[in-house]
Amino acid sequence: MARMDYYQTLGVSREASDEEIKKAYRKLVFEFHPDRNPGSKEAEAKIRELNAAYEIVGDPEARRTYERIRFGETQFTAVDTPDPAIVLDAMGQKLYDEGRKEILAVLMKDLTRVKVELAIVRERTVLRQGYDSFKEAIVLERAGEVIQEFVTPDMETRRQRLLDVAVQMMASQGAIALSGDRRAEAVRAQFQETFLRGRLSGFQNALELLYVRR
Repeated sequence: MARMDYYQTLGVSREASDEEIKKAYRKLVFEFHPDRNPGSKEAEAKIRELNAAYEIVGDPEARRTYERIRFGETQFTAVDTPDPAIVLDAMGQKLYDEGRKEILAVLMKDLTRVKVELAIVRERTVLRQGYDSFKEAIVLERAGEVIQEFVTPDMETRRQRLLDVAVQMMASQGAIALSGDRRAEAVRAQFQETFLRGRLSGFQNALELLYVRR
């Protein structure tokens, strides 16, 4: 299972325009079409790869999402056939960081709210243990209670798009199947949970930046 780079699959650069991507896709589909390659398993496999690649980078919104969570050029250079678990873990880390950075950015624009949340967390901490400290468990508990207050409809739309593209990428890597596969549903649920944990971590990071022990 080699890592699929959608640009490489279509024979274009990352800087290619939407029109250049479309032309490259059409040319390759024509070249590998089953009618021109009757009975060729290689051509059938190539068409599937081309369709998977174009479904993402041929759509401007999906392409922008892909750019955010695509694997780096040297992600798996030391391993020719990475284990699916490694690929899934790498994507999970990408999604976790996207969620973390998203909420951190929101809270850094509202420092007054961060201070309010710090006061609430501080009060709970002192009540429970008798002294002030930055208790991660208490911070994350509070994060779980209020995180949705910071999430806008646009952020939710973006999250759904990230999850959609992530699952499609995992399918193209061979880590999961898509059609009628419960594994795909389980992976999406796993990614969704990972993204939420990233958001909670972003809340924690924001409070930690302003925390001063008393």
